[in-house]
Amino acid sequence: MTRNRTYPEEPASGFPTPPRTFADREDREIRLEAVDETAMDAVAEMYVAFDPADRAQGIPPAGEERVYDWLDAIFDDGINVAAFHGDDVAGHATLVPDEAHGEPGEHAFELAIFVLQEYQRAGIGRELLVTLLGHGEQVGVDRVWLTVERWNTAAVSLYRDIGFETCGSESFELEMSLRLSPEG
Repeated sequence: MTRNRTYPEEPASGFPTPPRTFADREDREIRLEAVDETAMDAVAEMYVAFDPADRAQGIPPAGEERVYDWLDAIFDDGINVAAFHGDDVAGHATLVPDEAHGEPGEHAFELAIFVLQEYQRAGIGRELLVTLLGHGEQVGVDRVWLTVERWNTAAVSLYRDIGFETCGSESFELEMSLRLSPEG
């Protein structure tokens, strides 16, 4: 079933672009980089270590083979940014094309973001998210949407603070959207 998604009238813009480095709340140096399939093993390692209790809506999938299958699709079509602490991936965010919800001449993308448990609540998710949006804006993404469990108040608050607006809701999740203003 294809459903028309609404997007805010006012575009959000001015997000930082990768590569960039910042110190998280634990004073760890975190490097944010746009990544492609050459980083798949490092990103997969993070997802294999991901706590099953933090999985939402079936992602990330459980098990190494399923993680690689999922990442194959994401890295094939998506826009990806990873947060590195040294050589380890602390978080990953992706924008995956959503052909079913785009209008002619526009590019709608679904957003997914994950931060490894030991790196959560340190500001990495916010920086990873705004950097992914900056990278998306840089490569011409027009519209971004996501779903979030409505009881995940920290995530909902973060998304709203960055500029996402609620555009739909089901019994246990909210759908939120953001319009980007591509430069050029």
